[in-house]
Amino acid sequence: MKNPEAQQDVSVSQGIRMMFYMMKPNETSFQALEEVPDYVQKATPYFISLMLLELVVSWIRKGKPPGRLDDALTSMSAGILSRLPSLFSRSIELTSYIYIWENYSIISLPWDSPWTWYLTFLGVDFGYYWFHRMAHEVNILWAAHQTHHSSEGYNLSTALRQSVFQIYTSWIFYSPLALFIPPSVYAVHLQFNLLYQFWIHTKVIDNLGPLELILNTPSHHRVHHGRNRYCIDKNYAGTLIIWDRIFGTFEAENEKVVYGLTHPINTFEPFKVQFHHLVNIWTTFWATPGFFNKFSVMFKGPGWSPGKPRLGLSEEIPEVKGNEVPFSSSASQLLRIYVVVQFALMLTFYEETFADKAALSQVTLLLRVCFIILTLTSIGFLLDQKPKAAVLETFRCLLFLMLCRFGHLKPFIPSLSFTFEMWTVL
Repeated sequence: MKNPEAQQDVSVSQGIRMMFYMMKPNETSFQALEEVPDYVQKATPYFISLMLLELVVSWIRKGKPPGRLDDALTSMSAGILSRLPSLFSRSIELTSYIYIWENYSIISLPWDSPWTWYLTFLGVDFGYYWFHRMAHEVNILWAAHQTHHSSEGYNLSTALRQSVFQIYTSWIFYSPLALFIPPSVYAVHLQFNLLYQFWIHTKVIDNLGPLELILNTPSHHRVHHGRNRYCIDKNYAGTLIIWDRIFGTFEAENEKVVYGLTHPINTFEPFKVQFHHLVNIWTTFWATPGFFNKFSVMFKGPGWSPGKPRLGLSEEIPEVKGNEVPFSSSASQLLRIYVVVQFALMLTFYEETFADKAALSQVTLLLRVCFIILTLTSIGFLLDQKPKAAVLETFRCLLFLMLCRFGHLKPFIPSLSFTFEMWTVL
């Protein structure tokens, strides 16, 4: 997925169907990896459309939005951060797979066979189940995955709350497929497996009847995101819930689910959302005596400590009462509007950068990425009402003017071009 010119376009029909893993083998089979569309990047308008649809349905059914603005912005910020590295290179999930394929593959299944397509569907989903399970049961892996669980809400924006560095370990669980599955087929299903999981992050869909027996559904995944004791370490499925039923990790939804981490982080700052548990591991690692205990801090469960079982004690998980109040921003209504406008402008720069990345210089790409990261950080500071938020935002606005001045960004309102030209002369 490196050469945009070689990729086929995705029609509206295909765009809708790819969100539900309903694409056909004959329209998603490619001989070369470079021909595989970047389905995840092309899904942005469908993410937004489905979130707007969820908003409308929630207003009609419940008379309120499906989530909170501050939480949704933080989730979308995490999603943007997780995608930025792909501006510079292929993901390690692909580079490692290609290396194994080129050096250690045993057989090469035909890339255009429907049997290969469906086998890869099962293989990627099976690999995801075990990666996801280990991401909950191994503390150093949980340090990355906890980002996705840090939201105290549960709506479609929650699906976008992705970790920046989770992919640096997930590739291990897919690597056996490289012994016989061509990289182009793997790249398709790696994306579809991720996209399928978007629509199941919602409370507006209740029960899907017989489909609940086979597929991962909103009901099953709500349990996975719960911090109730009965929800912990359950329902790891990506697309098929059968893996949880087979390996004994399935739990049906019953009592009201309270969402988020067992110990909420109470912040909208994107770097704390991403890295706070790594800091916790670092502190615990040095405070724990003994080499084997230090090793266990990293590779046993997040709830482990000396003298406890590998995954910790379930009775130590804080009980929920069902009346927990999610952390929310104290920012004024006017400031919230300002934040939304700045986020929307940043999102436009983000989309333009991905669309034009082949034509942009490495310097321009790097500066744009830095500006995007700075914008997301400033928005987090404003929502958290940090003392230095105003200073950081002022610096960000000055940086925006400088980037426009030197042509690394361009204003989206044509009438502003004259202003920037005059500023250049001055």
